Amino acid sequence: MKAERNFDIHIFKLSNGTHDYQFEIQDSFFELFENEIVNQGNLEVNISLDKSDRMIQADIEIDGEVTLTCDRSLEEFQHPIHTQRQMLFKYGEEDKELSEDVMVIVKDTQTINLASLIFEFITLEIPMKKLHPKFQEEEDEDDEYELTVVYTSEEEEEPDDTQTEEPIDPRWEKLKNLKK
Repeated sequence: MKAERNFDIHIFKLSNGTHDYQFEIQDSFFELFENEIVNQGNLEVNISLDKSDRMIQADIEIDGEVTLTCDRSLEEFQHPIHTQRQMLFKYGEEDKELSEDVMVIVKDTQTINLASLIFEFITLEIPMKKLHPKFQEEEDEDDEYELTVVYTSEEEEEPDDTQTEEPIDPRWEKLKNLKK
């Protein structure tokens, strides 16, 4: 995975303070990951690392376009991507993920690779329903009727005790007396 090494940041050599990085994402980047959602794209990634003695704060900004396939017509179209994310790398005794935006890394970690993190942030911006822009207006009209909910303010009628009840099994009748 030589191409994946292009996204390595050598944090061991960095002094405390802010450091900026820029990456160009092309189609070859998406070939690193087995994914059917995104195979092509042209994006720019700007990363600002703020390193301190206890942690590294990474501010990641991604801008560009990816090529998606329309779920309805199977036509390809360009979908714009713009996202800003923040990731914290805290120093600890073992590598683990504490939450979606906090990771623990060993204090003497030499490099961190941001390729999978960048890929994850890009795929999070892909809509569940991928529609070509020419179908967007049509889809909005359909959704207008699907989301209509009608509420009534009438109170529910209480059950009438005069109705005849079905006979209860005698075994259950005894259990009913325990409730009292």
